[in-house]
Amino acid sequence: MTAISISNKNMEALKVQLICHEGLTCVPMENDAGELTIGVGRNLSQTGISETEAEQMLEHDLAELLKNIEEELPVFRQLSEVRKLVLMNIAFSIKIDGLKALKKLLAALCIEDFTLAANEILHCHTIPGGTDRKAELSMMMKAG
Repeated sequence: MTAISISNKNMEALKVQLICHEGLTCVPMENDAGELTIGVGRNLSQTGISETEAEQMLEHDLAELLKNIEEELPVFRQLSEVRKLVLMNIAFSIKIDGLKALKKLLAALCIEDFTLAANEILHCHTIPGGTDRKAELSMMMKAG
């Protein structure tokens, strides 16, 4: 069987037509059939997303997070790369406002008391993921 090719021009026209017919949403929404969709009619229950798409979304989210955390937390720029990764990991889960609410952790970072900062991570009830995650982040913060 021979593959049927479609010109780029016609594929672009189809994309425009589908956006008009299906709509384009950047947040999950229910369609007329009650199915959760995103983008241009992507049924999340049936199709979901590919691993590649998930990784692309993560890369985009991390780039945005890095930009925002650098703008909102001046102490971030002074930290080692490993400690920056710890803060990004935390902010990824509890958002930047959640991280900014961890006043004792941020104060410890401002005075470069990384042992205290590590202890704050261990005992923080706001950071999700259980003791394994907190222990790993705590060790990274302490070691730098």
